[in-house]
Amino acid sequence: MTFNIVTPTIINQLVEIVGEQYVLFDDAAFKKYGHDETEDYLFYPEVVVLPRTPQEISAILKICNQENIPLTPRGAGTGLSGGALPINKGILLSMERFNSILEIDERNLQATVEPGVITQIFQEAVQEKGLFYPPDPASKGSCFIGGNLAENSGGPKAVKYGVTSDYVLNLEVVLPTGEIIWTGANTLKNSTGYNLTQLLVGSEGTLGIITKAVFKLLPYPKYNLLMLVPFYAADEACAAVSEIFKAGVIPSGLEFMERDALLWGSEYINDNSISIPDNIQAHLLIEVDGNDKEVLYKECETIYQVLENFECDEILFAEDAAQKDKLWKIRRVVGEAVKAKSIYKEEDTVVPRAELPILLNGVKSIGEKYGFKSVCYGHAGDGNLHVNIIKDNMSDEAWENKLPEGIREIFELCVQLKGTLSGEHGIGYVQKSYMDIAFSEVALNLQKAIKSNFDPKGILNPGKMFV
Repeated sequence: MTFNIVTPTIINQLVEIVGEQYVLFDDAAFKKYGHDETEDYLFYPEVVVLPRTPQEISAILKICNQENIPLTPRGAGTGLSGGALPINKGILLSMERFNSILEIDERNLQATVEPGVITQIFQEAVQEKGLFYPPDPASKGSCFIGGNLAENSGGPKAVKYGVTSDYVLNLEVVLPTGEIIWTGANTLKNSTGYNLTQLLVGSEGTLGIITKAVFKLLPYPKYNLLMLVPFYAADEACAAVSEIFKAGVIPSGLEFMERDALLWGSEYINDNSISIPDNIQAHLLIEVDGNDKEVLYKECETIYQVLENFECDEILFAEDAAQKDKLWKIRRVVGEAVKAKSIYKEEDTVVPRAELPILLNGVKSIGEKYGFKSVCYGHAGDGNLHVNIIKDNMSDEAWENKLPEGIREIFELCVQLKGTLSGEHGIGYVQKSYMDIAFSEVALNLQKAIKSNFDPKGILNPGKMFV
């Protein structure tokens, strides 16, 4: 697809719409907005625009449609699939000024939020009122609600409470052609027409730009208990996951960390308080939560009984809030720790949870075949394994030309196990060439037709999701 360049005339029109201070085209701005957290990619846009209202976005998109200019929407830039990279130059549209929590409706347990609100700030705001917004990606302290909506983010709490899409009731969206619509209703049930709300969630900024979201909320659980369980074999840790559920316990968090994941995470935050004997190969971080402590203790007893059937070392039971925070912090920084250690690629694989041992062993076998090392961790409770492939001693030629074959084999294994390519990071720029593994040609063409219907000229976040 061929696009036109951003001319001085278009720059002047953008200035008229949002104001001169919110139209940026200097080198510093291009470096800041031309990357996200996907490996080391950097693509310069031709101009960065920071709108504040849906009407401003509408006016910008109308110009893009008229002049055939590509537009890439961007949240906080914490994405891991290249969804916010302006690979076709054009306009980079930052949503950072859409940063207001518009309403917390305590009567209906709902909240209306703009997409530039940081996820953790939203969580803390509703928690002050005794309410709970469960989706909590590892980057919750910096990522935007809009990015969570674009990628249908999950996080550790997803195993019990679900992902972002499970909490979205209604969206205000600016379409690529400039129209502003609401997709649904502020109701818990809605059987009225096609579900445009759920179609927009997870669409990675390719169908429309979300400017408001209405979320349902839950009462905040009063208590939680946390344990760290060391295993002598990594596949044993994976196998224990489904057995915990079969015993009748639904944890509020069930995270898997390979040995290096925990070691590197601890090193990254300069914490050596957790002893990891040489014969320990993996850990499960298991949390239960609720409003009755006695029930939670009984659930922990049940988990202990399940773990007696596996080869575990001594279980660490978090004694207080500080120790809980420390354990969760180590888990949340693993991705950053891996990135600090080496050039890497992260694959966001997901399979039915009982198939995790097969997936993990398959990843290691494929690594041996293609000569790469991997550090694996993730949300074991919902079968979501983050596979961090480390360049280490691989040659540049093998990294560029042979590694994609290995990644394809990993994804083929996922699909064979009735899983798919991504659990929460999305497809974006870096995984689009693998979509044929997950979908038939008919299914892919249906999705492309939806994109074409929303965006006839293909100007919104082009080059993402599909080849």
